[in-house]
Amino acid sequence: MATITAAMVKDLRESTGAGMMDCKAALTETAGDMTAAQDWLRKKGLSKAAKKSGRVAAEGLIGALTKGNKGVVVEVNSETDFVARNGQFQGLVKMIAQVALDVGADVEKIKAAKVGSATIETAISDAIATIGENMTLRRAAPLEVKQGVVSSYVHGAVIDGAGKMGVLVALESAGKAEELAALGRQLAMHVAAANPQALDSSGLDPQVVAREKDVLADKFRQQGKPEAMIEKIVESGLKTYYKEVCLLEQAFIHDTGKSVAQAVKEAEGKVGAPVKIAGFVRYALGEGIEKQESDFAAEVAAASGKK
Repeated sequence: MATITAAMVKDLRESTGAGMMDCKAALTETAGDMTAAQDWLRKKGLSKAAKKSGRVAAEGLIGALTKGNKGVVVEVNSETDFVARNGQFQGLVKMIAQVALDVGADVEKIKAAKVGSATIETAISDAIATIGENMTLRRAAPLEVKQGVVSSYVHGAVIDGAGKMGVLVALESAGKAEELAALGRQLAMHVAAANPQALDSSGLDPQVVAREKDVLADKFRQQGKPEAMIEKIVESGLKTYYKEVCLLEQAFIHDTGKSVAQAVKEAEGKVGAPVKIAGFVRYALGEGIEKQESDFAAEVAAASGKK
C-alpha cells in the first residue's frame, strides 16, 4: 500500500482545488498516482465543484425548522435564484436544517455531520457538481427554551419550511402549547415585517445608541435649541427610536393600536400562563453579501466569442 504524504495531498489540492480530505481519499484510491487521482476527483465531480468555489453565491434559500421547544434557521446560498426551484437543492436545504437542529449552529460541525455514509460537506459538493453552480452553507442559528415553544415563519416560501426569509421566535411559558405556537407564528410574521434590531433597548449595540444620540443632538442644535434642553429632548427622541427598532415596543402589525409587549400580555389569557419572548432570529437571503453586478448582454456576447 502506497504511503500518502502531506506533500502529495498538498500538491493535488493545489492542482485541483478540491478539499484536503477528498484529495487524500483520491490518492489512497489510486495508490498515490497523481494523474489518476486528478481523474478520480474529476469523475466524482469534486474538482469541478472546487473550480466554482470562487463565484459569488448570494441567492438560494433560507430553511427554518422547529420541533417543540427548539428550532433552527439556516442559509444555503447558490449563484442564481433558479437553483431555489431545483428539487435536489431544496432537499439539501431541508437536510441541512435537520442536521443543524440536531448538532447545533456551528457551520463546520454541520458540514462534518454524516447523513447515512456521507457528510453534509460531501452532499454540498455533489450538488455543486450535479447542478453546476457554487453553493455554500453560510450560517445557522438555533433557539431553544426549557419550557414553551419555538415558532417559525418563512416568507416567500418555495417549499414548506424554506424561502427567501426565515424567522424564529422563542416563547417561554407553561401555558397551552397550541395557543403558544399560534402566538409565536404571529410574532414571527411581525419580526419578518418590522425587522426589529433587538428585543428591548438593553439589547441594542451601545455604539448604535450613541450614534443615534449624536445625530439627534446635532439635529436639535441646528434647530437652535438651547444646550440646557438638548439632553432632555434627545432622551425623548430615543424613546421614539426604541419604538421603531425594539421588538417589545414596536406597534404590533396584527393590531397597530397596541405594542408587541401589550399583545403578548393580552394573549396570556388564552395561553393560560405568563408568556415571555425569550429571543428571535431573522435571516433574510443574501443580506450582507456584496453581489457582483453583471451585464447580461456582455455575458451572452462573451459566451458566443464576440466582444
